[in-house]
Amino acid sequence: MDRALALDGDRVRAVAWHPEHGRSGQVEEFSIAALPARLAEEPADTRWVWADAAELYPRLLRAGTRVSQAVDLRLTHQILRRARAASRSPMATAADSAWDAPPLPLDDPGAGETLFETAPAGSLDLAEIIAEHERQQHTLATLPDPHRGKLRLLCHAESIGGLIAQELNHAGVPFSAAHHDRQLRELLGDPGPWGGRPSRMEALCQQVRAALNSPQLNPDSPVELIRALRRAGLQVTSTRQWELEQLDHPAIAPLLEYKKLARLHSANGWTWLDTWVRDGRFRSDWVAGGVVTGRWASRGGGALQLPRQIRSAVRAEPGWSLVVADAAQLEPRVLAAMAADEAMAQACRGADLYQGLVDAGVIETRQQAKIAVLAAMYGSTSGEAGALLPRLARAYPRAMGVVESAARAGERGEQVTTWLGRTSPVPGQWWQDAQAGAQQPDSGREEERRARQAGRDWGRFTRNFVVQGTAAEWALCWLGDLRRRLSTIRDDEGAAPELVYFLHDEVMVHSPAGCADEVAEAVRAAARRAGELLFGRFPIEFALGVAVVDSYEKAK
Repeated sequence: MDRALALDGDRVRAVAWHPEHGRSGQVEEFSIAALPARLAEEPADTRWVWADAAELYPRLLRAGTRVSQAVDLRLTHQILRRARAASRSPMATAADSAWDAPPLPLDDPGAGETLFETAPAGSLDLAEIIAEHERQQHTLATLPDPHRGKLRLLCHAESIGGLIAQELNHAGVPFSAAHHDRQLRELLGDPGPWGGRPSRMEALCQQVRAALNSPQLNPDSPVELIRALRRAGLQVTSTRQWELEQLDHPAIAPLLEYKKLARLHSANGWTWLDTWVRDGRFRSDWVAGGVVTGRWASRGGGALQLPRQIRSAVRAEPGWSLVVADAAQLEPRVLAAMAADEAMAQACRGADLYQGLVDAGVIETRQQAKIAVLAAMYGSTSGEAGALLPRLARAYPRAMGVVESAARAGERGEQVTTWLGRTSPVPGQWWQDAQAGAQQPDSGREEERRARQAGRDWGRFTRNFVVQGTAAEWALCWLGDLRRRLSTIRDDEGAAPELVYFLHDEVMVHSPAGCADEVAEAVRAAARRAGELLFGRFPIEFALGVAVVDSYEKAK
């Protein structure tokens, strides 16, 4: 039985919904404060239906209430609305509605966002929620196999991901502010007055100014810095690291060191610490399905980019451990399974796929293997990558055929799909304009060149979309099954492990030390189950690196 919930100010309206008979029973209304108690009265297998987990679930978590399963209508709407398999359905062809409203913007990590002022895109009443649920269920029910089964799995996994994202936001990553402060002082020096440059950065700034004979230079300003470098006889076009490293001048070494420290100070300095770490936890704002391929995003704190310099501050609490696991070379393994390429799957049997290619005699060195595989998935054809790709094509024609076919479709402006059916967007107006320009009667070589370039650019996107998106589906299934397994684990004192971090192909569980080994085995079992859910009995191995540590930097 499903139970639909809608939030109306401080009141909640609810009604039962039966998959075969539709709405069942009377609409109930009660206060938001009473919701946890009402949920506790429901059977364990009740599936909750709501517009957006980010709207209601955080309130439940703060009240100590968790739900095992739910339908996140906003997340599943985006999947079904765009799914190529459902392109002729009434849902796909309907006019835009409130369900198509764009999400809140996803800010760049470390850009100074304010976590506590973000909010869902807006509430919808119970009638709209029930109507949308019925549309989605009808769309899924009328799809032919195997699309129906695959999209059902994707929608379920996406909705569970919506729950997990809010649970991660609620839990936070165990983090020692005192340790991070010591790290910052060791690397940057003492904090500057009024948020100014820390002492070590200021000393480096003075060295750069002296070497360039520019006493008022602001090294944080690219315009000022380029001007000062040119006055010193250095013909630079940018302040990018790779270009500066080519220069021979006394200012370059301190400048490069200054820029490295400035990045740390800006992204993860004391302002970041004060904003995103509280009560011993780093608290980002995870957004399930925030990227077009299905990968997660975040709205602040830089959770997607925790640099190595600060990972030692991610520390387990006393009596607890961090169980950190990452899937080795996830995307090429997914590609082998998608293509049912048994030869490539054989090379995947082990922790290091790249070494597997060397052992199979396809490529001479591990570094060459890495270059070739990344080129195959991202569309690089120049230099060493271009010379190595034909070897992969000869050894693994099925796998290479999948990405090449996706690339050609993208060049033609067609949409492609992941293994479970998430569909790529159509190319933007820039692509349309470039192709139209090449078709004009007076078009010349420049217009044709621009059209070909636009096609190749979009082909690289679709080439990677099918692989990255399917890897995101595998990771969602891994995460969802792990969540289920963790719910049954307790130590001798009844303490339970908690998921605290997820990044594409990596998870972190904060576990009581006494059951950390059991958690590690649950992580491995969940990975095996994710492979079975997506690819059945195809013999692909998703190798995991699993470490039980007291701080994050020891995991790698």
